[in-house]
Amino acid sequence: MLVGTVVYLDRSLNRIDALADYPDRIGDTPGTNWLLVGSDSRAGLTPEQEAALATGGETGPDRTDTIIVIHVPSSGGPTTMVSLPRDSYVSIPGYGQDKINASFAIGGPQLLVQTVEQATGLHIDHYAEIGFGGFAGMVDAVGGVEMCLEQPIVDPLAGIDLPAGCQKLDGPQALGFVRTRATALADIDRMNNQRMFMSALLSKATSPTTLLNPFRMFPLAFDTVASLKVDQGDHIWHLARLAWAMRGEVVTTTVPIGGFTDNGSGNVVLWDRERAIEFFDTLADDRPLPPELITTGQ
Repeated sequence: MLVGTVVYLDRSLNRIDALADYPDRIGDTPGTNWLLVGSDSRAGLTPEQEAALATGGETGPDRTDTIIVIHVPSSGGPTTMVSLPRDSYVSIPGYGQDKINASFAIGGPQLLVQTVEQATGLHIDHYAEIGFGGFAGMVDAVGGVEMCLEQPIVDPLAGIDLPAGCQKLDGPQALGFVRTRATALADIDRMNNQRMFMSALLSKATSPTTLLNPFRMFPLAFDTVASLKVDQGDHIWHLARLAWAMRGEVVTTTVPIGGFTDNGSGNVVLWDRERAIEFFDTLADDRPLPPELITTGQ
């Protein structure tokens, strides 16, 4: 029965051509690199579900609210989760310089992957994308996720009114939490919240309370495959390995940021070029990041 379920789940994955080759593509780099994308897609949501999740309705082409690179080292050491600010000002192949999330709006997953690879020097091995409804469904499938907030967060646009302190977030609350910018550091806080919540969600998803409880494990598995878009070459066991790699020690960080500026693309994030080169070269060589390159807030 277990083998049959795994085969069924694998066949049910929504696969897209995200990791297409292109001229002068970066060769394989050591370790395993995932690109995780949280899109603002409302696909499959009814108007009632959109209202419950405070998605704000359709806003044109899908955009990326979340761009995370996860590096799983071949040595078995700590996994590294790196947030790339969606407003990062980078070169988009064929389109000049713009915000990194513009690559997704222009050319979908393929152009986003190419943009990330060329900006970081990392070869992306796997791709996973999830929309609003899928994220909330995964959280509800594990029975909610506990988070401890230092400050209250009130954001009507994200549909949340969360007090300070430890509390269990359900699906709609969790979606609002990872989307909100109604905090002191706005996008920087949002990236920190996204990494913190993702670690907590994957930790609970792989905990004995989930894996040994069929009333949680099976809804989670079916919600996951129904919610995700993955590359043509990705399988359910790749997702399982990723979740397992996130169970232990995880280094969470942002790409080194040099500052912010306004230009024709709006307010953009500038990477600290020298530190970013050293940062991604370290990951490309499958080496642990030195403490001076790890940043969780700026």
